Amino acid sequence: MTGVPAPAAGGTGRRPAPSGKLGAAAVNQASLWNIANILTMVRLVLVPGFVLLLLANGGYDPAWRSLAWAAFAVAMITDLFDGHLARTYNLVTDFGKIADPIADKAIMGAALICLSWLGDLPWWVTGVILGRELGITLLRFWVIRYGVIPASRGGKMKTLAQGTAVGMYVLALTGPLATLRFWVMAIAVVLTVVTGLDYVRQAIVLRRRGMAEERAARGAEG
Repeated sequence: MTGVPAPAAGGTGRRPAPSGKLGAAAVNQASLWNIANILTMVRLVLVPGFVLLLLANGGYDPAWRSLAWAAFAVAMITDLFDGHLARTYNLVTDFGKIADPIADKAIMGAALICLSWLGDLPWWVTGVILGRELGITLLRFWVIRYGVIPASRGGKMKTLAQGTAVGMYVLALTGPLATLRFWVMAIAVVLTVVTGLDYVRQAIVLRRRGMAEERAARGAEG
């Protein structure tokens, strides 16, 4: 023990690193404006722009529909990259956890509702897809205290199929391509239902396991 303050003794003059809640808050604040979150914000901003482009000039102008498709494509591409960047470079933030799924559902929901309103897509298709997403969100809250169900390969295929199908419907396609988009959407709907049911199964198993572990822990304490 020298009794000399650390900066004087070490000769570095550095400030001590923040610790505890203050340090965590400083890190979170600094990491908010990272590339992953910026891409998520771009996707949120694209939603109203996409809607305006899709509905411009009555909603049936091929030129405006092409511009709407471009906005939708950019949104889908940023969705692929922001999550990957956040996980790869440890850029996960509380904002990103909340905003990313909101941005995903906002652009997809806007596209489906607009397409159904224009008469291009049956309302039941929009209802199935959006109902599934709402139900899964509620399930996440139902089991959140017991854990998180990871994204499955089927879920990723569902997202790809939905994005491809909706993108094809946004474009003013005719002839064989219009027929093809019908079948791509059919595949997307099937994957939506199947993966939704699988998620329900996993949620029930996770909740039962978590409740059993809680009962066992209480029994051990007693």
